[in-house]
Amino acid sequence: MTTIRAASLPGPDATAVGRLVGAYLRATEQEKAARGLASDPGDGPLPPRYQAEVDDPAAAFAGATALLAARGGADVGVVVVTRDAAGDGELKRLWVDPAARGAGVARALLDHAIGLVAGAVRLTVWDWREDAIRAYRRHGFTPAAAWDGRERLVCLERRGLKGPS
Repeated sequence: MTTIRAASLPGPDATAVGRLVGAYLRATEQEKAARGLASDPGDGPLPPRYQAEVDDPAAAFAGATALLAARGGADVGVVVVTRDAAGDGELKRLWVDPAARGAGVARALLDHAIGLVAGAVRLTVWDWREDAIRAYRRHGFTPAAAWDGRERLVCLERRGLKGPS
């Protein structure tokens, strides 16, 4: 069974969040290098802006909510949710340890994260992550106008439940 909880940052969950975000970032850098979008294959140091998320997730995600997923007493997944004053939000760093994939962990994290946002929810995903894109589309996300101009980054949005402003 998968349990989802808000991470205590700073606090006892900082190490788990840093570890899981670090795995996400390292995998992303390796994937980007394989596609000619980064020069380092991902086994060297992370770029400083990313290393800061690993070293001090409390500072990196100040004002956000980091959710941790656990199975069998081990933290196996993470997602970071930011929210603005209008009630809209953005999901970042959704990651599930490869050994825990296929057990519904990502779906549980995504459901919980979406539930924290009253309005629209947006996210970005690399175009080669086809399984993730399909999962997001099953959750009601649709293509959105780009707000991040990085090559091969897809912007998706799920309209919220709030009425017109």
